Amino acid sequence: MPAQPFHEAKNILVTGAGGYIGSALVRSLATSSAGQLILLDNSERNLYQIELELAAIPNCPPHLPILGDLCDSALLEDLLEKNRPEFVYHAAALKHVPLMEKNPIAAVRTNAIGTHKLAEYVSRYSVNKLIMISTDKAVNPLSIMGASKRIAELALLHSNNSGTKTRMKSLRLANVWGSTGSVVPLFQQQILQEGPVTITHQGASRYFLNLSETVDLILALASLDDAEGVFVPKVGEPVKITEVARKLIETADPSASKAIPIVFTGLRPGEKLTEELISVAETVEATPDSRLLRVLNVRTPPPDFGAQMRKLAEAVNQHDLAAVFETCSRLVPEYRPSEYLLGSLHPFRA
Repeated sequence: MPAQPFHEAKNILVTGAGGYIGSALVRSLATSSAGQLILLDNSERNLYQIELELAAIPNCPPHLPILGDLCDSALLEDLLEKNRPEFVYHAAALKHVPLMEKNPIAAVRTNAIGTHKLAEYVSRYSVNKLIMISTDKAVNPLSIMGASKRIAELALLHSNNSGTKTRMKSLRLANVWGSTGSVVPLFQQQILQEGPVTITHQGASRYFLNLSETVDLILALASLDDAEGVFVPKVGEPVKITEVARKLIETADPSASKAIPIVFTGLRPGEKLTEELISVAETVEATPDSRLLRVLNVRTPPPDFGAQMRKLAEAVNQHDLAAVFETCSRLVPEYRPSEYLLGSLHPFRA
């Protein structure tokens, strides 16, 4: 889907611009008549790669690569002051569930604290719209990644409720086919090595989106002028991970479909057997775009959200894991930390 006319002559900031989803979004925006593309990423390699790609696109809008950290307040303020973006697409996130269980401070710092800072600064500089990529793992989270993304949703809801002129929207996505941390690249590599293909659980299932429809959904949400809050895509039935593996094996080499074994390894810390896009307390309503649904009855941020976020930031800066978990649990009472993370708080517990 090409970028739409509402981007014309507008400055656009993309965080996580070199990532899997962020770079695909940037490629689409590069075909628009945007005023300027501001590309923020903390990976030198990823930022260099997307800059090379843009340089090869005819009539690409001017683009400014910014190598930096979302949690760098001085950088954010300087970037917004000098470039005055009217749209911000927030794709920066740490999202690999098992890896973030081993790095909970990093997950909370980037996903929760970083998003909260971004929401504060775009409000201060009167950005028109902020569209954040959220995840189904934010619903009833069992992982610190999911909990941190739920706090990110709350940060945008808090700003919306505080009278900001910026329309803030979160889009909960399912698994994006081939993205960082997705099972698909892993399965393909294992198949090339003639197996075994490893699956966590025979009953594991996920909702899947391909990259093209993901970008289309993000741009469609940005085009909804009056909408704010949390949104989900219309999706079909979840897909069994075993079926994904079998189809990939058969596609790679039909004659080897029985020779490549599938091994079940057990759910890893923070992983769910199945994911959900809305909680049992939430409902949905239609939007002007038939592919998107607005989530209703979303639990609102607590009245002391700002104070809790300051407490969380202090705990992160001090690497106080117990205080991080305590504050995350206050902000996301439905969060159920994994035994692995609880064990890291009490390493000598029997």
